[in-house]
Amino acid sequence: MDIHLPRMSGMDCTRRLKELCPSVQILILTVYEDNDRVFGALKAGASGYLLKRADPADILRSIHEVKQGGAPMSSQIARRVVQSFRESAHNGVKDEKLSQREEEILQQLSKGYSTKEIADHLNVSVNTVRTHLQHIYEKLHVRSRTEAVVKFLQ
Repeated sequence: MDIHLPRMSGMDCTRRLKELCPSVQILILTVYEDNDRVFGALKAGASGYLLKRADPADILRSIHEVKQGGAPMSSQIARRVVQSFRESAHNGVKDEKLSQREEEILQQLSKGYSTKEIADHLNVSVNTVRTHLQHIYEKLHVRSRTEAVVKFLQ
């Protein structure tokens, strides 16, 4: 999904698609790298954010990564996200009353692990991880892995 579309912004389109089909994974591919667009797209439900100048092999790898549950970002974008976390590090999700297991799963997500990898690390089924993820989304009032990780790391 690009940010700049003819009749609707990519952020609005992402938001609408996630409302209609929450399981769809959207990877932003754009020239824009300002914070408003980056965080707007992630908050709208994008699973990753790449710049169009990325190497084609990296774009293909990122598509596969999104399919596996990852949240790929161009290095410049990842740096902006990390910088944002540092600026707001004092706001944790402890007030959201996540269980210890839910926090463990969020930590694994923040390291880029897929659902299957998290299940393997925690010795639980993939369905158990998915159930925990749904509870995490509800408690944090988010709609995607990326949003959950962003909120967790704040």
